[in-house]
Amino acid sequence: MASVAQRNDTGEAVEWLRESTRVPYTQALETMETRNRAISAGEASELIWLLEHPPVYTAGTSADPAELVDPRFEVIEAGRGGRYTYHGPGQRVGYLMLDLNKRGKDVRCFVHAIEGWVIATLSDFGVEAWRAEGRVGIWTQDIDGREAKIGAIGVRVRRWVTMHGFSVNLDPDLSHFDGIVPCGIEEFGVTSLARLGKSVSTEQWDEALVARSDEFLDALDAAGRKACG
Repeated sequence: MASVAQRNDTGEAVEWLRESTRVPYTQALETMETRNRAISAGEASELIWLLEHPPVYTAGTSADPAELVDPRFEVIEAGRGGRYTYHGPGQRVGYLMLDLNKRGKDVRCFVHAIEGWVIATLSDFGVEAWRAEGRVGIWTQDIDGREAKIGAIGVRVRRWVTMHGFSVNLDPDLSHFDGIVPCGIEEFGVTSLARLGKSVSTEQWDEALVARSDEFLDALDAAGRKACG
């Protein structure tokens, strides 16, 4: 499924692609690389791409081999920042190919805006989530009362056009995270909307993200004009 959202400030379109079938991780990397070049050359619009992957472990530029505990799935060099991350069925991934030349050349503010978007969307399903100082990602209270990660963030910027983005655990097999130290953080667990008792379909999650997307893009554009919060 594809749709287009209009930006109020510039009148330019941001394309949306929402996949209903799983996209192999290497295929997604190739697509992002191609779109990044096209956006940079002024030959394509910005893109927000929502999808799922078959089970895979991805290694960021800071990945420590000691944190690959059990490589039960294919391990792929991602090219993004961060360490090891798991992607698989039941986890919705959002890849963002946005032109920071037009939106402010500030990667920290870009990540901050993504975090705010995901946190606000989770709140629509009754899940309180937050940023954690010194820990990239989206955090919430798990059913055992401990803090746990429900969403991961990893980005790459080339020619000031972004790639990669975020993932949120709707209802993945959480045991698949046991093969790695997720994002290099051993002392905190991983949770999901389903584990928290929230039954959220892919379609419901996507629609909620779309509904909040203007807020995200407005926050990103505002950050380009002044320091982000």
